[in-house]
Amino acid sequence: MTIQWFPGHMTRARRQIEEKLKLIDLAIELLDARLPDSSRNPMIGEILGGKPRLVLLNKSDLADPAATERWVEKLAADHIKVLPIDANAGTNVRDILPRAKELMAPKFEAWRKKGMEPRPIRTLIVGIPNVGKSTLINRLAGRHVAATGDRPGVTKGQQWIKVGKEMDLLDTPGILWPKFEDPQVGFRLAATGAIRDEILHSEDVAFFLAKYLCTHYPSVFQERYGIDELPEDLDNPHEVVGLLEAIGKRRGAIMSGGKINLSKASDVFLHDLRTGKLGRISLELPADAP
Repeated sequence: MTIQWFPGHMTRARRQIEEKLKLIDLAIELLDARLPDSSRNPMIGEILGGKPRLVLLNKSDLADPAATERWVEKLAADHIKVLPIDANAGTNVRDILPRAKELMAPKFEAWRKKGMEPRPIRTLIVGIPNVGKSTLINRLAGRHVAATGDRPGVTKGQQWIKVGKEMDLLDTPGILWPKFEDPQVGFRLAATGAIRDEILHSEDVAFFLAKYLCTHYPSVFQERYGIDELPEDLDNPHEVVGLLEAIGKRRGAIMSGGKINLSKASDVFLHDLRTGKLGRISLELPADAP
């Protein structure tokens, strides 16, 4: 299954970024710490060219800390500057400017040799929808300058934002790529809310998530829903659907006649993941990345 997803405003956003690149010193790429590979736009490297890049793993408060540590090690081994953050709480946000200065050191030195004083670092923030770009910008700026929301597609245009005297930020709309060749990538992104809920049916996404959690985080079902019996055969769709129905029963997703409202049960399950009520969960590990 190939999932098509490329609204017109994302085409415009890519074009706008490419037009502004000549003004940019540094790119900050924001990824979701729960799925660093799936939330990385494979077109970004092509778009940014050779610009220095700092990778931030946002929403690290929702991710499995052991998994995040492994991702940091992998990215660092690939010579990528990486920093886990939580833009909502501000965790590690103060470390962003020092890391940016490290990446800019060669350019600063070149300016000094030409007799130029270093100016504020012109920084481009890029990332897929709903990864937390606007929240991070507001945190860095110390004021509300960018619209935020819990749905993808909140940022519609570009704007320059001053961060003290040492950094100017260019906010951009989130950019997804034309299609997800690997359906697993699409399901991971849908589970975290990075793509609009109408692109994939919530029952299908919840089905994917239930199977994944049964394998990697089975204790969440007992801890959150009081469910002790999990499917013995995850390849049997009836057993996995039965698990979702058990969640629905415990959360009151019941229609007249006692039938479980599977759509509502799926929405509850996904909401619990997105809000951290299932605990700190990562949806992929470095071993899953190509």
